[in-house]
Amino acid sequence: MQHLRTYLLGLLLTLVACTQDRPADAQTMRSTAGKAPTDLKGLAVATFAGGCFWCTEEIFEELKGVKEVVSGYSGGKEAQPTYEQVGSGQTSHAESIQIYYDPKQISYATLLDVFFRAGHDPTTLNRQGPDAGTQYRSVAFYRTPQEKQQIEAAIKRVNASKQYADPIVTQVVTYTQFWPAEGYHQGYYRLHPNEGYVRSVSTPKVEKFRHKFPELLKNPL
Repeated sequence: MQHLRTYLLGLLLTLVACTQDRPADAQTMRSTAGKAPTDLKGLAVATFAGGCFWCTEEIFEELKGVKEVVSGYSGGKEAQPTYEQVGSGQTSHAESIQIYYDPKQISYATLLDVFFRAGHDPTTLNRQGPDAGTQYRSVAFYRTPQEKQQIEAAIKRVNASKQYADPIVTQVVTYTQFWPAEGYHQGYYRLHPNEGYVRSVSTPKVEKFRHKFPELLKNPL
């Protein structure tokens, strides 16, 4: 009986996994998210990986001071990776997001706070909910020594707070390259609110974030 329950649970998780096939209507739908800004004057950039980017993109899109969030792939050595390659574990990349923000309105430290405390579960190694594999690992990419120090300090703070039962396993690595994901992934959460994975996995995470950081939202609850 235990084996049967384990099998059924595994089957259910597979059915709602982030690595589903491209929606049949993906070619005709238009994303509500924009592309990376061409004018970066006054903007800073942050890159994180925390599981399926459909959810993490939406969380950071909702923050005051964030200009744009782009879903993509980072942390690997392969050039021009595709969703199918990354999602099936054929590359060394992780599903990631690139955040373009105004540091006068929101600090890097605040982004880290959201990332570690509500953006995903930083304590599960190579897994986020039903999504398993190194492509779903937790990574904080740094561009400067100062950012690395801030990331490490944030990890120490959250571990010390005992918010999680287990210690944070997030990788802290140098940023090298970000490859934007295919167009139909950008703004996926808003385009497909009734899609199975979005309803069962993404929406609860987004709601949790909203109630944990209501003061940071562009649109108050």
